[in-house]
Amino acid sequence: MDETTRTPRAGGSLLDLRMHFVGIGGCGMSGLALMLVRRGARITGSDQSEGDVIERLRAEGIPVRTGLAEESLPAGTELVVASAAIKGDHPEILAANAEGVDWISYAEALGRAQRGTTGVSIAGTHGKSTTTAMTSWVGIRCGLDPSVIVGATCGQLGGGSRTGALEIPTGRLRGKPGVLVCEACEFNRSFHQHHPTIGLINNIEEDHLDYYGSLDEIIASFHDFARLLPSAAQGGKLLIAEDGAHRREVCAGIDCETVTFGFSPEADYQVIYDAAASRVGVLWRGHVVGSWTNRMPGSHNALNSAAAGIINNWLGADWEDIECALSEFSGLDRRSQLLGTRVLESGARIEVFDDYGHHPTECEKTLRALRTAHAPERLICVFQPHQHSRTRFLLEQFASSFREADEVIVPHIYFVRDSEVEKTRVSAQDLVDRLDAKGTRALHIGAFEQIVEHLEAHCRDGDLVVTMGAGPVNKIAFDFLARGRSRTAGGVASEAVA
Repeated sequence: MDETTRTPRAGGSLLDLRMHFVGIGGCGMSGLALMLVRRGARITGSDQSEGDVIERLRAEGIPVRTGLAEESLPAGTELVVASAAIKGDHPEILAANAEGVDWISYAEALGRAQRGTTGVSIAGTHGKSTTTAMTSWVGIRCGLDPSVIVGATCGQLGGGSRTGALEIPTGRLRGKPGVLVCEACEFNRSFHQHHPTIGLINNIEEDHLDYYGSLDEIIASFHDFARLLPSAAQGGKLLIAEDGAHRREVCAGIDCETVTFGFSPEADYQVIYDAAASRVGVLWRGHVVGSWTNRMPGSHNALNSAAAGIINNWLGADWEDIECALSEFSGLDRRSQLLGTRVLESGARIEVFDDYGHHPTECEKTLRALRTAHAPERLICVFQPHQHSRTRFLLEQFASSFREADEVIVPHIYFVRDSEVEKTRVSAQDLVDRLDAKGTRALHIGAFEQIVEHLEAHCRDGDLVVTMGAGPVNKIAFDFLARGRSRTAGGVASEAVA
């Protein structure tokens, strides 16, 4: 929902209101609803379809209706919370307007939930979900008992949300308001609704150019986010990348304490990364304060883990405990996730991964990390572009981001948010042509089923296949693995090992 088209309402505690969540099945919406219900809130919800998340919500006592949206609200509704995907002409929003019931966006509701907490907002073009999950896991293992809202599923966190203590139970900040760690997404400027005490800006690049007109607008938006932090005297802290986050423009004139991190020796916290051993170290003013082995490969995850460690140290955890926790973190769904090993009739073994990467930088870094960590004979990437406008705006960057892949298979672009006119301005074949021109072997195969057939026919022993994108492209990976299981059941010597 476009935050620029409406004036945010004022309001007190969400726990005092009967709320109805429209689009409750999303990661953020469901996580926020669960956290609030566990704190005593009264919530109902609606969504388009059934699923595991809906069942979990019902099991927690949240009534959820699914299917076609109704033109009325549940009896007694005092506030409607709308997912970012919900438009102003949604029947339940229209019903709220007709019935005089206030409504707010998910971002506003999350910001209101942060009030009265030690809020930690994780921002940046890339790595928000991973760093949020890492920060939360470390806080849990170090006894800080944080509450968590993360936009992805993490098994170690028990899903995408967690309800922690109302006060920090241990460490230097014992007795302070409880920690709430959450992603701070820049799309729609939704992170301007946050109320953080501690903020992180991992990186800033061009993205969401269908909403922002330029990189300068994006930088200005991150600057406005940084201004939300309290002054240094009030405990406000910003951790920002030394390089790649436009820190001079972002930090100009802000009142909070500002600390930098990164691989540069000029950073306040210098990060050292040994790619061969996946070993990460952090130095503070030249002195080692912590080191650990990352289970998630890649230099980008080294930076993510360092940020998680630094923030938890600020929250009162000791580095010795932080090191142990980070070495245990196993990752989250759709982030360089190993789904299984497919064994073909020939005996060839193919490792199958899935990743959420949908921006050129994410694609490039993930492929490099997979090649370094696993040294496959061939790296085959099935990349589904997400959104026509993003593909068009960043076409040349995408064309240079798949050099680590031996073959790139591109299905149809995932259509979301854009207009029908935008849909005509770029195609998957345009990306394939650019990749070919850059020397990367690429082909366009539109249908998922045909891609699975192609993998069946062309994969060889030692190959690594990774599906990549923010849409449903991982269905290809699951179907490819499932064929092995079904053929094994039918008596053919082929298997898929999860």
